Amino acid sequence: MPGKLSRRFALQLGTAALPLGAYQKFYSGKDEPLPKQIPLAAGRMTMVFEPDLGFLRYLRFGNAEILRGLYAAVRDRNWGTVSPQVSNVKVQSGDGGFQATFDVTCKQGNIDFFWRGVITGEARNRVQFAMEGEARSTFLRNRIGFAVLHPITECAGNWCTVLHGDGSKEQGKFPLRVSPHQPFKDMASVSHQVAPGVMAHVRFEGETFEMEDHRNWTDASYKTYCTPLAKPFPVEVPQGTKIRQSVTIELEGVQAETTRRFIVSRRAVELALDTKAAAVPVPKIGLGFAGDKLSAGAARRIAGLKAAHLRVEGVKAAVEGIPLEVALHLTGDGEADLKAAAEAAKSLKIARWLIYHKDQPATDPKWIQLAKQRLPGAPVGGGTNAYFAELNRARPDPSGFDFLCYSLNPQVHAFDNTSLVENVAAQADAVLSAKQFSGGKPIVITPVTLLPRFNPNATEAVSGPPPADPRQDSLFGAAWTLGSLKYLGEAGTGSVTYYESAGPGGVLAEDRVYPLYHVLQAVTEFAGGEVLPLRSNQPLTVDAMALRLGAKTRVLVANMTAEAQTARLRFGTPQKRLAVRRLDEYSIQQATQAPEAWRTSPADTLTAASGTIDLALAPYAVVWLDA
Repeated sequence: MPGKLSRRFALQLGTAALPLGAYQKFYSGKDEPLPKQIPLAAGRMTMVFEPDLGFLRYLRFGNAEILRGLYAAVRDRNWGTVSPQVSNVKVQSGDGGFQATFDVTCKQGNIDFFWRGVITGEARNRVQFAMEGEARSTFLRNRIGFAVLHPITECAGNWCTVLHGDGSKEQGKFPLRVSPHQPFKDMASVSHQVAPGVMAHVRFEGETFEMEDHRNWTDASYKTYCTPLAKPFPVEVPQGTKIRQSVTIELEGVQAETTRRFIVSRRAVELALDTKAAAVPVPKIGLGFAGDKLSAGAARRIAGLKAAHLRVEGVKAAVEGIPLEVALHLTGDGEADLKAAAEAAKSLKIARWLIYHKDQPATDPKWIQLAKQRLPGAPVGGGTNAYFAELNRARPDPSGFDFLCYSLNPQVHAFDNTSLVENVAAQADAVLSAKQFSGGKPIVITPVTLLPRFNPNATEAVSGPPPADPRQDSLFGAAWTLGSLKYLGEAGTGSVTYYESAGPGGVLAEDRVYPLYHVLQAVTEFAGGEVLPLRSNQPLTVDAMALRLGAKTRVLVANMTAEAQTARLRFGTPQKRLAVRRLDEYSIQQATQAPEAWRTSPADTLTAASGTIDLALAPYAVVWLDA
């Protein structure tokens, strides 16, 4: 359980076990418990039900995922997801199956929609999730209904059969690289192989469904959803409107055998350097600039992070000595905007120019050409200030660009810890897909934030800054940041700008640093070095990043869960001595309040004479291993 370590873990961590829940706020920035998870089985299909969210996850046959997730949502006129309030949950299991029933109220502003969920699992390897709802008020919506998440690892590039509403069948493939548009439309069902001789059939009823590549927003799935985007939105939902939908998953070809109960996997977590894949340069790591005047102490800590640049909106001075990544948002008179920027930049050191236009989702090449004529010498590039989807759909001619850029955040569609961890790997898919149309130009990610900065798809004006995410100042935030650095780094990203310098969305406050500050510093210390590919057999549990600079090697290991974990790390070659530093619930107070003292304090040591070590990891811990 979170916050409670076994005696074995406590001894390995060099401290005493703590009371349950004592450090919940350290984990995720909030005192609230994390969502419950109930393991279920339907014949030989296993899955997890989260009653607090009405969410069905990880439908599996053996170790192969059939679906990553299945849930129903209400999306408002700005594509915001109305938070579900789940009640009256009842779960019964028996005879190789189960039934779960629950009520959901989605209430926000003038939206009031109620639905009842029934999930039935049968021993004949069949699961049905049905919803029946009613509008209790009249409101505008963009979408109401099921979202079905198909996993990337098991599906990307593989064949499937789609049954359309008119009864016709289409043979196709799940896209290998990120598809800019819907790969399948008018879907009544989709079928694909999940194991030799075993087919999964997923059937949709009650609405017209289609599929999009969720990796456009760095979600690690393909999503089958309703209503089709070709239909007008938003639309009015009159009070009293009833909605009924269902999704059914069934396996075909499973050999008959005695039905067994769900057993949680006890596979050991293994981490190993991938000696067959090539190393790539460590990306340049920068920060967004919050714009507020920093105290001398905070400025020193920002400088100590050794960021390659600071992103500023328009030309302005920031922290002395750090080059600027300047974002220019051109207006109708782009010529005048560029002339003013060039004048203001005369005494400043510019790392690169980001060229956007306020009326264009992606940069027109003509603005790049003009900017190169008007701006002082620094790389000039563009793309989108929004998400990869906008760049992927526009795909400008890259010949005049010095680089292509886009931003990302993990909360376009989902907000819980589990989903954020699941989706971090999709950041690599977006980069690899961008490289296909970048003409060999570097990919620049700017910025990465935990929360969306704005809503590029809103259908009405949205005022006010986004609220702060308490996970910014938490161990979860540090572990998630390491995951992001790993996947963007291994994909060969040229530069990444993270968060802001200070404040609720930054890396520090005036009197302390946030845990993720140390993770960024651990990577910037290897600027000019290489990222070594490192694989985890359970990346949703424990993941890791490897760095090399000259004779120095560093491995950063993160527990991506709220449970204590163990992991075996294989170096491949004997390591006589490893310096070990842990960022966890036991060190967090010193690490955040006295970061300089913590980073210079004596490290623990381990030996890996056989090239293998076993690590004990507290919840959401990050561990440094320096060889």
